[in-house]
Amino acid sequence: MVRPIGIYEKATPKQLTWLERLYFAKELGFDFVEMSIDESDARLERLDWTKEERLTIVKNIFETGVRIPTICFSGHRRYPLGSDNPEIEAKSLELMKKCIELAQDLGVRTIQLAGYDVYYEEKSPETRVRFMKNLRQACDWAEEAQVILAIEIMDDPFINSIEKYLAVAKEINSPYLFVYPDTGNVSAWHNDLWSEFYLGHHAIAAIHLKDTYPVTENSKGQFRDVPFGQGCVDWEALFDVLKRTNYNGPFLIEMWSENCETVEETKAAIKEAQDFLYPLIEKAGLKTW
Repeated sequence: MVRPIGIYEKATPKQLTWLERLYFAKELGFDFVEMSIDESDARLERLDWTKEERLTIVKNIFETGVRIPTICFSGHRRYPLGSDNPEIEAKSLELMKKCIELAQDLGVRTIQLAGYDVYYEEKSPETRVRFMKNLRQACDWAEEAQVILAIEIMDDPFINSIEKYLAVAKEINSPYLFVYPDTGNVSAWHNDLWSEFYLGHHAIAAIHLKDTYPVTENSKGQFRDVPFGQGCVDWEALFDVLKRTNYNGPFLIEMWSENCETVEETKAAIKEAQDFLYPLIEKAGLKTW
């Protein structure tokens, strides 16, 4: 086997069926697609897919040979684990349990969780306590299902470094909790890449490849839709430290090109990202093909 490289669902044309999406990814040389279950009603409805609908996805995976090993579950932005509202808090746990069950049915190995206690509400010590309590419950469910939960390093100061994740992991103390760093998000907060990845290399489930504009005194930064190579990520330093820490997990190119006007325009955007990233990956000795 070689290191797998995948593409985010939201980089692929939105109108495609899952069978078409997996073939689209295969045509571009990807090994897997990361499914998105975000805060929109349309994507949250996936948590209620019937057994027949779930089986269809599994058949699509076997037909194409392109896997869906990860779910990016950002539904907690709308229904956060740390919410002050008891109804929203209960909904967050309900959705979490459903997502774990969906992952189990589809053969998904890792669910990426957003690393914040609340998003639209005001943060407080109480929102953190509830987040930790409910994350512990989620880890218990994940352990029962043998599905890994992995916290993303975010565009939010609550967990914006691998070091902060490690403090959370120490308190939760679950063998089913990992971290899912986003290269852009780690870099935007001026974290030291060397320290971050040496401290956390043993706990990394997968890595999002993305560029960002940094957070500064005068700017909140920009955490999406930054062209590769135009942001603050030091790509050569990043890939060098991943090589030195013997990272052998997958890479996932995170892009938002699902609403391009044509399929060919989407392909061109993804190809541009590949042309930038692949030579750097190969130069660092982290070849994925």
